[in-house]
Amino acid sequence: MMQNYDMMIQEKAQRVFSVMEKRVSPDDVRRIVEAFEFAHLAHADQKRKSGEPYIFHPIAVANIVAEELMLGANPVIAAFLHDVVEDTDYTIDDIQQRFGDDVAFLVRVVTKQEKEHYEMSRQMDNYKQMLDSIHYDIRALLIKLADRLHNMRTLGSMPPQKQMKIAGETDYFYAPLANRLGLYNIKVELENLSLRYRCPHEYGELEAKIQRDKEQREGRLSAFVSKINEILEQNGIHASVTAEYREPYSLWRKMRRTGMDFNHLPDRHFVEIVFPCEDVEQEKDMVLTIYSRLTTVFREKPCGILNYIDSPKENGYQSFHVQLLSHYGCWEEVHISTERMIRHNTIGIVAEREESNIRRWVERFRNVLKDMEFHQKEGGFIQNVVTSFYNDDIMVFTPKGQAINLPKKATALDFAFEIHSHIGEHAHYARVNGQLASIKTVLHRGDVVEIFTKQSIAPLMEWNDVVVTYKAKRFLKSYFAKQEKPAFHRCPCCNPIPGEEVIGFKESDGSVTIHKRSCPSAIEIASQQGDSIVSVDFLEDEKVLYPVSIQIVAVDRFHLLSDMTNCITNELRLSIDALTTKTVACIVNCTISFGVHSFGELQTIISHISAIEGIDEVKRI
Repeated sequence: MMQNYDMMIQEKAQRVFSVMEKRVSPDDVRRIVEAFEFAHLAHADQKRKSGEPYIFHPIAVANIVAEELMLGANPVIAAFLHDVVEDTDYTIDDIQQRFGDDVAFLVRVVTKQEKEHYEMSRQMDNYKQMLDSIHYDIRALLIKLADRLHNMRTLGSMPPQKQMKIAGETDYFYAPLANRLGLYNIKVELENLSLRYRCPHEYGELEAKIQRDKEQREGRLSAFVSKINEILEQNGIHASVTAEYREPYSLWRKMRRTGMDFNHLPDRHFVEIVFPCEDVEQEKDMVLTIYSRLTTVFREKPCGILNYIDSPKENGYQSFHVQLLSHYGCWEEVHISTERMIRHNTIGIVAEREESNIRRWVERFRNVLKDMEFHQKEGGFIQNVVTSFYNDDIMVFTPKGQAINLPKKATALDFAFEIHSHIGEHAHYARVNGQLASIKTVLHRGDVVEIFTKQSIAPLMEWNDVVVTYKAKRFLKSYFAKQEKPAFHRCPCCNPIPGEEVIGFKESDGSVTIHKRSCPSAIEIASQQGDSIVSVDFLEDEKVLYPVSIQIVAVDRFHLLSDMTNCITNELRLSIDALTTKTVACIVNCTISFGVHSFGELQTIISHISAIEGIDEVKRI
């Protein structure tokens, strides 16, 4: 068996050497071979959980870096050596002396740093270490993705708890990272492997359902594909047309997001048209020509176009999507792309070898990370990264046509903060596609958004639940941290306001909760924890409004509603938050919600409204 392993090791390593011989110098090939031999020696006595020699793993990572990511000599060397410092007695200095500063840097970044005290946790500190490397180089992230990809491909040999840990990390961090770098194939494989090991039963069921669906729809899809081929051939267009099913993870994620079951989930598959085009400038014209020929035969779904050619996704994805009605009476999703687009969509950052292209990707990546200040007190590190990286982004526009990329489910308030923190801080309302909208409005791809500000507007605590972008969340967290902390909290049941008879109870954390003296909860606490009672001064603050609602019963008459609202808004200068009214047989039942500064002000309002002609009863709800 040992003899067979030796032969397998040499064969696997030779595959890496053969790939690299085609694009690097003989001297670099020699250095790559030396790195393999050094790693082979360092890991000589180590085995994987499967029982195989440990060197199989570094070779596999080097092969992914060389063949799938198509990186240069130093990243391949670092891939061979990436576990040497962590798992053997060799040090970074040993790596540096033998293979130079650049290789040593790459190995250092992908090596987990053992610390006595971690800033956040061992896992998150390691994520931070990798992401920090983007300020210098992006290759270390690619090596780490290759390492994670091979670990996922061989995860079956691990115990269940280890599978869950590694699969969880992969789904939550590494797959989004691959997505952001435009590495579609790696992202999809990581997602599916993660689901397979986290939820094997669900994954197996999904695979079976996909297979059954393929068999049931094979005739229909084949006919649709054949008709598209016929149309293209008649117009002298050479293209590859295939029906592709979405991966289990993609469908699983969509089912969880929409609440639909598999059978009712739309877009389980799509038809892909891929054609060669030597001239990038001609790509769009050819795409539109194909689109024109297809819509001459097939009916197009209204608003069924997504033009990712003019407006690529943040990860660089380009294609032209259109929904067409097949002769079977079903809407079919069709993607029209060039071979160049498919190549770029698949391997993203490494699709082009030009230095300028790599710089553009690195700069784009840095822009995502530049506002993220990682330290222990800030917290939420992983959530911030995942929000910024994953998964579908949307492109919206200012009225002047400036494109703004936001994560899916972003709101008009996120948009405001993306333009400028001052605009976000004082955002009052928005217009989305010319229509008046709340700043809480969820945006969609292609929306034109205009934000209107008011200097007197200030952030509300509820805004934390409205925004999804890191930039907005960070500003709000900083803003509220600077605000003076309230001296006490109000009981959520009785909701006391200044001027009412109140009592305070000291909580175990030192804070004080105030109740109305008539509150059943206060009476219960006083009877059981009397020593926690404290005296409080609940004073009116002209800057603070407390929400209240009143119920009015009256005899209907002309101008009754106008008189009631005039009393609140014009006479007492308060804003109405909500108003509902219902009239049955001339009896009006009305509920009005607004904010008051004090109990005395509320009593004044009730007194004024009670004096209006026809009003029979006014009471606080």
